[in-house]
Amino acid sequence: MRRLILEEPNSASAIWARRLAVFAIALAGMSVVLLRTRTADVTAGMSVLGAAIFLACVALLLAGAAAVVIWRTGVRGVGITVASVFLAMVVLAYPGWLAIQAVRLPVLNDISTDLNDPPAFSRSARALRGRGGVVPPEVAPERRLDQRRAYPSIQPINIDLEPEEVYQLVLRAAAALGWQVVDQIPPGGRAGIGRVDAVARTLIMGFPDDITVRIRPLAAQTRIDIRSASRFGRHDFGANAQRIQRFSQEMQTQLDAR
Repeated sequence: MRRLILEEPNSASAIWARRLAVFAIALAGMSVVLLRTRTADVTAGMSVLGAAIFLACVALLLAGAAAVVIWRTGVRGVGITVASVFLAMVVLAYPGWLAIQAVRLPVLNDISTDLNDPPAFSRSARALRGRGGVVPPEVAPERRLDQRRAYPSIQPINIDLEPEEVYQLVLRAAAALGWQVVDQIPPGGRAGIGRVDAVARTLIMGFPDDITVRIRPLAAQTRIDIRSASRFGRHDFGANAQRIQRFSQEMQTQLDAR
């Protein structure tokens, strides 16, 4: 006589946790695609991302409930629960890192190497066209003091070369960093100042950030000041300071390659 062997069922909470975690990953990926391809506006794209984060949090709660049920009753579903936690954390890792940065850093979205006289963004027709008509607003001097405390290493760059040579190095550095140059004026005129305006995009979401580089001749050197401003949000989570530091490193690379 054959015996009917019934398998232990999987935890229902674990199954739903996995479903929600998978759906959250799909929504997060969709939001990134919408924002990077500019298929939807920022509000719509961030709403989709917000929904993904909410579902990932619910998936974690269900995974916790599943772990309790599995521990007490011995039902199956340990593997599903672990997979659910992993998938949910994939969605929550980057927002969690941003939350830590938001607590650790001051609320700034505009960083400059010159706190007293930050470089002004070009208002030429070409620059406005490249930035979609956007001109980053000026920052109050008291807010610049927060930058001094948070990013003491953000300083002007002085190079022992003629302004024209430095101007070419700046253009090469911008190209190497993947910036889109929207306006450029070589050093010259009465003041001898040159300028390069560009747009860079954030790594994951592809948000546009605006950059201007000022090239000013000194007695025996050329001084470079750079200003980077986020177009969206009041907090840049340190992105603009990191961009300026990468630019400084790339300028050194360009100098070493001469």
